[in-house]
Amino acid sequence: MITKQATVQNEYGIHCRPSAVIVKEAMTYSADILAGAPGAQPVDAKSILAIVGLGLACGRSVELTVSGDDEEATCDRMVELFETRFDFPQEK
Repeated sequence: MITKQATVQNEYGIHCRPSAVIVKEAMTYSADILAGAPGAQPVDAKSILAIVGLGLACGRSVELTVSGDDEEATCDRMVELFETRFDFPQEK
């Protein structure tokens, strides 16, 4: 098991569209991937409702925990995605 921190960089946070990109990528890995605010109950990063439900705004920290195959590379990719500045407009 490996745990890393990421800081949300997307100006409008992790809303539906970025969540869809993150979940789509997470689904390609066989490892279990959990995401959540540091110290809070983590959620399944392969669930779009769970990721959107975190309400991650720009500048918020997210703790990513990966267990299973290729943990290091999987966790690095998830950190990269949560720190991406997506080119999506704010949801209204």
